[in-house]
Amino acid sequence: MLRYTLKKLAYGVLTLYGVVTVIFFLFHFLPGDPARMMLGQNQSADQLAAVNKKYGFDQPLSTQYWCYLNDLSPISWHSTAEGDFTHYRAQDYGGWILRQSDAGVLVLKAPYLRDSFQKSGKKVTQVIAETLPNTAILAVSSITLAMLLGLLLGVISVWYKDRWLDRFIQMISTVGMSVPSFFSAILFAWFFGYVLHEYTHLNMTGSLIEVDDFGEGTYIAWKNLLLPAVVLGIRPIAVVTQLMRNSLWEQMQLDYIRTAKAKGLTTWAILWKHAMKNALNPVVTAVSGWFASMLAGAVFVEYIFGWNGLGKEIVDALNTLDLPVIMGAVLVIATLFIAINIIVDLIYGWLDPRIAYN
Repeated sequence: MLRYTLKKLAYGVLTLYGVVTVIFFLFHFLPGDPARMMLGQNQSADQLAAVNKKYGFDQPLSTQYWCYLNDLSPISWHSTAEGDFTHYRAQDYGGWILRQSDAGVLVLKAPYLRDSFQKSGKKVTQVIAETLPNTAILAVSSITLAMLLGLLLGVISVWYKDRWLDRFIQMISTVGMSVPSFFSAILFAWFFGYVLHEYTHLNMTGSLIEVDDFGEGTYIAWKNLLLPAVVLGIRPIAVVTQLMRNSLWEQMQLDYIRTAKAKGLTTWAILWKHAMKNALNPVVTAVSGWFASMLAGAVFVEYIFGWNGLGKEIVDALNTLDLPVIMGAVLVIATLFIAINIIVDLIYGWLDPRIAYN
């Protein structure tokens, strides 16, 4: 199991390196001058030159790529020369100096995602830290709803297989997989937040943290979580329902289930004590993919509902060409995606030990 874990971690590191490389070159080939984006309309030739020198934008692309990797690395090297674009700045990098010499300093630090172009020098890590928790709350709420309802509906479909209830659940899940999230978001916001607002008291838009009517403080508006969580969870619910139904039905046809029936166990006991664990393998894999994709795919849902999450922040950054925020957000999402898949692979190996020893 240890070898299996180390192999997955190694694959994850290599994948992350590939993502970092693609992100860097993709955004650096886009048209636009980073220094002009940072300074905005009020700029002069001297200001442009100063910004280009400070951030190394005037350096060859290979040098900029090395500096980007150096900024992201937990152990990085920095020059001690004042004015050098690799100069160590405690306000930017923080961390602990491991070794210092006349040539430079070796630093142990958190990854540095640089500063936002449009938010007055605000760190990208701070921007992400303010919005990622809201996206995580939304994604966890949606996937929890999908697991609870999807597993329940899948079991009910097997219990009433080929009856009207099973067919009805299959029809609803098929519709749920077919409807795009942005269309569901618009429909739910209009119907429950506008048409039925008098009865539901739900808003068409709103985030988790809202300002009170007098503008003197903030409060947590949990009701604003309901509609985006349901909309984001519709497709995962449908997928989990279908997978659970098919996987559980396959398990119920195997020999060990027949043996359990021959021992006199009830169908309900066989379902919960024997078939469920083995039937969960494909469901766990699907849920992991959906949860990771929710962190990246909640963009339209967050934007339509005005949910102040990472997805909405990415849209705003795209509108203003705030490249550091876009690159940092994509990198964080990719890291979470890889980490979640590694964890799920380990869970998968625990559920079926044969996988870990192949």
